[in-house]
Amino acid sequence: MRRAWSLLTAAALAAAGFLAAGPPAAAADADLVRNGGFEAGLDGWNCSAGSGAAVTTPVHGGTTALRATPAGQDNARCSQTVTVKPDSAYTLGAWVQGAYVYLGASGTGTTDVSAWTQSPGSWKHLTTTFRTGPSTTSVTVHTHGWYGQPAHVTDDVTLVGPDPGGPGQPRPPAAPTGLTASATSSSSVLLTWTAVAGATSYTVHRDGAAPLPVTSASASVSGLAASTAYTFRVSAANAAGESPQSAPVSVTTSGGGGGGGGGGLPAHALVGYLHTSFANGSGYVRMADVPASWDVINLAFGEPTSVTSGDIRFRLCPVAECPNVESPAEFKAAVKAKQAAGKKVLISIGGQNGQVQLPTTAARDTFVSSVAAIIDEYGLDGLDIDFEGHSLSLATGDTDFRSPTTPGIVNLISAVKTLKARYGAGFVLTMAPETFFVQLGYQFYGSGPWGGQDPRAGAYLPVIHALRDDLTLLHVQDYNSGPIMGLDNQYHSMGGADFHIAMTDMLLTGFPVAGNTARVFPALRPDQVAIGLPATTNAGNGHTSPAEVTKALNCLTKKTDCGTYQTHGTWPGLRGLMTWSVNWDRFGGWEFSRNFDAYYGRTA
Repeated sequence: MRRAWSLLTAAALAAAGFLAAGPPAAAADADLVRNGGFEAGLDGWNCSAGSGAAVTTPVHGGTTALRATPAGQDNARCSQTVTVKPDSAYTLGAWVQGAYVYLGASGTGTTDVSAWTQSPGSWKHLTTTFRTGPSTTSVTVHTHGWYGQPAHVTDDVTLVGPDPGGPGQPRPPAAPTGLTASATSSSSVLLTWTAVAGATSYTVHRDGAAPLPVTSASASVSGLAASTAYTFRVSAANAAGESPQSAPVSVTTSGGGGGGGGGGLPAHALVGYLHTSFANGSGYVRMADVPASWDVINLAFGEPTSVTSGDIRFRLCPVAECPNVESPAEFKAAVKAKQAAGKKVLISIGGQNGQVQLPTTAARDTFVSSVAAIIDEYGLDGLDIDFEGHSLSLATGDTDFRSPTTPGIVNLISAVKTLKARYGAGFVLTMAPETFFVQLGYQFYGSGPWGGQDPRAGAYLPVIHALRDDLTLLHVQDYNSGPIMGLDNQYHSMGGADFHIAMTDMLLTGFPVAGNTARVFPALRPDQVAIGLPATTNAGNGHTSPAEVTKALNCLTKKTDCGTYQTHGTWPGLRGLMTWSVNWDRFGGWEFSRNFDAYYGRTA
């Protein structure tokens, strides 16, 4: 009504001769949001962690709206960078459905603004205003939900104010073209595209993964699953904003086993620790007597001569403790027999009592030579890293898992890479960290930005990340653990299917470290992950009954029996289970291994 009145008034004044010629008019108000009604899907919008989708119901106007789903530490933020005029007033508005739905603008050059709704139900109109700063040429408008809340819907987003228009005004770059993809290995892809005029950076987008920022017209994407199809898009950006995403390109990674070779593992493998240097109350099991159910046998343990020496030693259990121990020659012959049957035998370093720290390059080099001597003497297939207690700790100020600076961490990574290079593609590398050193990193990392936290929190993450392309198998110990927060921001306690589901979902989905969405620990491939459990109640705290183990496997591989926890995917390629230990499983009548064989229809 108001606009109709103003037009009629202007016409009357012009007819009466009261409108005189003057200077050019200021820029007219316009709606500057591109695709605010989502009629073109998500064109022009970027949604965090693949959280957004265009839906046809419910809608406020037109035929399509945005539905965005928060998950874990991701609040489903969808944003668009818009070119604006400096020192100008703008009104931002949107229609939303859902609880705790936010609408806001950032980078205004003055005061960033937001509006939100508390209750779900019918459509609600959110609106807020701001004024741009004297040198502001772009702002980012965004909408998001809240942690732990269900999906919300947004439609008809508008930003009304002066149109910057005109020549010389900065504009976002055009969408990239010429995107191509080629698989460079079973776990990585190379992307290239035509450089865009005016672009200063690019972002690689893959559904379900965190955006990957790059500065040139190419990117190498790693940590992918073998023989799997992926779809990528790329956007370009400059100071004025971000372009629409490019046309998609799809590529399938090549076939292959676990990272770094690891050849010979079955699709679903059972891993067990063998008490080789001690009996531990469960009785000694000779290598030749280990049942065929066990695909990977970790020799427990190689231990250092002192905590910081790096000098690892291994010996068979003394006769006084293990009267039925075999001779070294018999043991070596049994190892060869297992390998001939397709099994892998590894030396496990550390354990509960074997604290290992590599604070110097001398300790690093001694570690390499002493571990290699054990592998060579017994003809083993590789290495299991079972650093516990105070073996790994992050120095104050070491806050980014992607580029660690703590000498003990850096030296360990270097030592393992040296061993990998020495033995080649067939070298099997596994790790058995505790939840404190991995999943706790979702909340806490090291001593924290201000100090005061336990410096061991999340300390395995830089090691896993740096070695992910060499890693055959990660089997976190889902036992002897306190409650750990999952991606649903709820605490989960050991002993039931729920704990294993939540902890494994974190490894297969990835998570922001210490809640920092700019530092996301990328998901591991499902063939790189096994669930670690105690074989019996005697073996450790957090024993899980066979029925609950089956529920966990059903949820993770079939998305059934999940209970209240909702996983972020389904992974039929999950590699399998690990247990402490072969000896304790025998003590328990082989209940653990028989349940695994029955689940996968194997005959030992």
